[in-house]
Amino acid sequence: MNTEILGIILMFALVVLFAIPLGRYIGKIFSNEKTWLDVIFNPIDKLFYKVSGVDPEKEMNWKQHLGALLTINVVWFLFGMFVLMNMSWLPLNPDNNPSMGAELAFNTTTSFICNTNLQHYSGETGISYFGQLILMLFQFISAGCGIAAAAVVFFAMKEKTTEKLGNFYFFFVRSCTRVLLPIAVVVASLLAFNGTPMTFEGKDPITTLQGDKVEVSRGPVAAFVAIKHLGTNGGGFFGPNSAHPFENPNYFTNIVEIVAQMVIPLAMVFAMGYILRRKKLAWTIFGVMTVGFLLLTIPTVFNEIGGNPAIEKMGIPQNLGSMEGKEVRFGSAASAYWSIATTVISTGSVNSMHDSFTPLSGMNQLLGMMVNCFYGGVGVGFLNFYIFIILAVFISGLMVGRTPEFLGKKIEAKEMKIAMIIALLHPFLILVGTAISSYMVAHNPDEYGSWLNNPGFHGFSEMLYEFTSSSANNGSGFEGLADNNPFWNIACGIVMLMARYLPIIGPVAIAGSLAAKKYIPESAGTLKTDTATFGLMVFAVIAIVAALSFFPALALGPIAEYFSL
Repeated sequence: MNTEILGIILMFALVVLFAIPLGRYIGKIFSNEKTWLDVIFNPIDKLFYKVSGVDPEKEMNWKQHLGALLTINVVWFLFGMFVLMNMSWLPLNPDNNPSMGAELAFNTTTSFICNTNLQHYSGETGISYFGQLILMLFQFISAGCGIAAAAVVFFAMKEKTTEKLGNFYFFFVRSCTRVLLPIAVVVASLLAFNGTPMTFEGKDPITTLQGDKVEVSRGPVAAFVAIKHLGTNGGGFFGPNSAHPFENPNYFTNIVEIVAQMVIPLAMVFAMGYILRRKKLAWTIFGVMTVGFLLLTIPTVFNEIGGNPAIEKMGIPQNLGSMEGKEVRFGSAASAYWSIATTVISTGSVNSMHDSFTPLSGMNQLLGMMVNCFYGGVGVGFLNFYIFIILAVFISGLMVGRTPEFLGKKIEAKEMKIAMIIALLHPFLILVGTAISSYMVAHNPDEYGSWLNNPGFHGFSEMLYEFTSSSANNGSGFEGLADNNPFWNIACGIVMLMARYLPIIGPVAIAGSLAAKKYIPESAGTLKTDTATFGLMVFAVIAIVAALSFFPALALGPIAEYFSL
């Protein structure tokens, strides 16, 4: 077990080690400063601008930024629906996989455009290679949009008084070509050299040692898995996701994939510090996020190392920890670490089955998504944290009897109303969705009881997890839930749409409103936002507003299940 703990420490240390210089690089490319990759990427960027007719130097206000973001997503949504509903006759379908029905195509397209990648289908049987390539493209687009939206907020925070906040297409193209693409090539290469398939050939027929004939699915897996993690997308090429040996062959690829999914969200914090020239503020935010992450990770790792108490009562030794639903090549500790990383980061990929974790570990996975701002997804993780900064500044200002100010701008009723709407939207979507589904199961068990493979507390947790994952743009699942039906496809699709775009619109609107206000120079009485005291205040606000909103639901699910063991 000591070796497993050292492996976890190594993985987190590598993430921080890579995130600091990557954050500086991201800050430079958004500030349009020279980098050593300009020779390669300047011609590529210019080609995109020329083909699309975009002027990257045209300044936009915050409303124009949002208009560009939503336009991009609407166009690709319509294209995605067309492809998924017509895969049977489109090219690159060597295994003759069928087209999707309307409601499953709606759920899948929404899921990938929204950076959620919630999958109500199994990749190797439910989608063609052409469909997989289109979804892989969406993984670049959705991640690029999230990073670009964060860049808009960074420059709004930086400027003293302005309505012009750069160009969205400039931020978006650079996010894709200069951040996501080059790192994805490196990650995909590492995966391919370690056994992850990268081919357009169909299933490979083989004969096992005992004489059985088996057709093994394959495809352009390495490229898909690389961007699914870098963009905190999470959709698996195969049904078992990164628990599948073709997606995640060994412990080395496990390290590569977990570093890939964590590095850009952490780097975005340091990019903000570089753009604003406020390194201390960046480290304060990083510190708050890291404390939250560790408070969820450490107990989960030790819960799984300790084994399942129900199995222990049966007298069965658990020398490897709780291994139900986990891969031996990763072990209980590394699987537990991944489960919190993927729910905190909002990637949603899995290298073990979350449905099989001990109850309190499942609760921590849920909390990671419910809080949804300890690192979070690429770009949008910071946007969620920004909302809590605004709330903390306002509350702190009231406590000391001063007009709340953040970076020289007064926070007034308009900004607070937007912040509170966004902060309360997340629990509203999760709790209302779970309440409706629970009512349906309880009042018509003959028709809807088949949704649940597990009765009682765990069945409730499965429904709670599905809506939490949808609202957090996460995409992972407890997987004991039968979710490929009209109710779950449509309900989760609606939740994903609302939970993706409103939490982007809100922070960008607040940042744009503050940027247009008169700048007030800092004085001796100004609230310092780059101190440990303010970091503690932000953490308290997160705990009160976000975590406590969900305590009754958690008490009905994983907490009740824990006490029933």
